[in-house]
Amino acid sequence: MMTNLFSVFDPSAIFNLSLNWISTFLGLLMIPSIYWLMPSRYNILWNSILLTLHKEFKTLLGPSGHNGSTFIFISLFSLILFNNFMGLFPYIFTSTSHLTLTLTLALPLWLSFMIYGWINHTQHMFAHLVPQGTPAILMPFMVCIETISNVIRPGTLAVRLTANMIAGHLLLTLLGNTGPSMSYILVTFLLIGQIALLVLESAVAMIQSYVFAVLSTLYSSEVN
Repeated sequence: MMTNLFSVFDPSAIFNLSLNWISTFLGLLMIPSIYWLMPSRYNILWNSILLTLHKEFKTLLGPSGHNGSTFIFISLFSLILFNNFMGLFPYIFTSTSHLTLTLTLALPLWLSFMIYGWINHTQHMFAHLVPQGTPAILMPFMVCIETISNVIRPGTLAVRLTANMIAGHLLLTLLGNTGPSMSYILVTFLLIGQIALLVLESAVAMIQSYVFAVLSTLYSSEVN
């Protein structure tokens, strides 16, 4: 039972191919078509979302950020959001439910922020290790705590996204597996529950991609 339950997260389980990772880049084929078609309500909605994110990320980055600084975080949001939504469709591999992808996104970003900060703003980075107003006797402990909290940032970014994707897909799989053994009346309630859970997972897909992008923006703003 456990093997069948977690097989939905195995890249080689669907159609016995390891090429399911290609689904991560399907957005490169679909999103550019937006800019070649006549404007529609969906294009206007998507552009307004991107413009809102651009303004918010620019505010988070502060005076040191410029217009081009937000593009990487908007692209990160779009990539994660697209893969989260694609995973809600049947027989489509959810790449964001694997640490292979999420850690690959989080770790290089965090490393680049740290290298840039320690090389160009060394005193500022040292000042971040001791919060303002900390008593002298607690300063060694605060340095250790702040260092640990800084080091685990890429792990928490990756695990948060992966855990939320896995949890929702497991619930949908469990409810789907119990359907054949139920009566018709119970199946009706089960379908209603699955639809409600699918709506909830759609909200989680949006929220988690937004959280990932916002936290990455905040980590970038701290090194400037």
